[in-house]
Amino acid sequence: MARATEERAALPSNGARVLPSVQVDSYNLELKDEDGFVGDKARKGAFWQILDDIRKTLKDVDSDPLGDVPTGKIDKEKLATFLATGSPEQAGVVQTAIDEFAHQLAFVIRRFVRLKEWRDTECIVIGGGFSGSLIGRLAVGLSAVLLKSDGVVIDLELIKSHPDDAGLLGAAHLLPAWMLEGYDAMIGVDIGGTNIRTGIVELKLEKSPELAASRVAKREVWRHAAEQTDRTTAVSRLAAMIKKLIEWAEKNKLRLAPVIGIGCPGVIEEDGSIARGAQNLPGNWESSRFNLVTALQDRIPAIGKHETFIVMHNDAVVQGLSELPRMQDRLHWAVLTIGTGLGNARYTNRRRDNAKAAKPKREKEKAGK
Repeated sequence: MARATEERAALPSNGARVLPSVQVDSYNLELKDEDGFVGDKARKGAFWQILDDIRKTLKDVDSDPLGDVPTGKIDKEKLATFLATGSPEQAGVVQTAIDEFAHQLAFVIRRFVRLKEWRDTECIVIGGGFSGSLIGRLAVGLSAVLLKSDGVVIDLELIKSHPDDAGLLGAAHLLPAWMLEGYDAMIGVDIGGTNIRTGIVELKLEKSPELAASRVAKREVWRHAAEQTDRTTAVSRLAAMIKKLIEWAEKNKLRLAPVIGIGCPGVIEEDGSIARGAQNLPGNWESSRFNLVTALQDRIPAIGKHETFIVMHNDAVVQGLSELPRMQDRLHWAVLTIGTGLGNARYTNRRRDNAKAAKPKREKEKAGK
């Protein structure tokens, strides 16, 4: 009887605050100041706006070292080339944009760490597609220096997994270990304001019960922002991507768990509906008549011989969970995802040995102040 009660308590639910290994202290916080949402100062679009403003100022005075190509047509790799092998003025333009964005990111982080929900945060993992570029890494590094120079003792770390994989790998941490035992892999889904990704997450539990060895064995990506699409089409396309992965797993003889873990923008209710924060997705995903979990279960009723079980959480929460194996020496940690918006989540590790490991670290930091 006690065992049954324990399992019922551990059953995953959508948007849960208590997950198998962490407590989600907060997520999708929407801080505001006189300029609007504070997080908008550190989203991906903010960097490109800074760069565009610098280029316009230079063009008004003399000429633009980056040439006539519109800012929207320059990618992060081209900016890295300007830094490494461009002229001094080209490198200077890019570096100036990085510096200004880093100051804005540091400002946003200062605002977050003052919140009660973020009290005693020891480390912030920076994720999202922007963090995977040289430009993003330099901005994060400079932000870390600015914060510590200002007396804010907090570690900034870049997400270890590739940004395209992190939101898929984190999905496995939404589920208790017993739901994955005996299986080789599961399906993860990462829904963003620009792309929808699905993937086969190979669990490799025999190597690491904590999922430290897990990897994305197969991935499908759809850039929905580049197309004129609606909600119904998007859900149908997502279901087709998942079915394609199921077929791939069968052909490659992977024992696929009958579960799907989803990361989706917004505040996720227990029934799988989205309360708010999904404004960047195609169509109205916040409608009281729409439920993504139910819509996918209708389209994919079973995986193998078993009924499909779907669990969904906020996309920043899920992306941050991919770092859980590396956060075992922390007690309180957080994630900021720099993308179409600025995703955020704060966690407290639930395992008691994590708290014991973190205590000496915190005492050492206090002694050094």
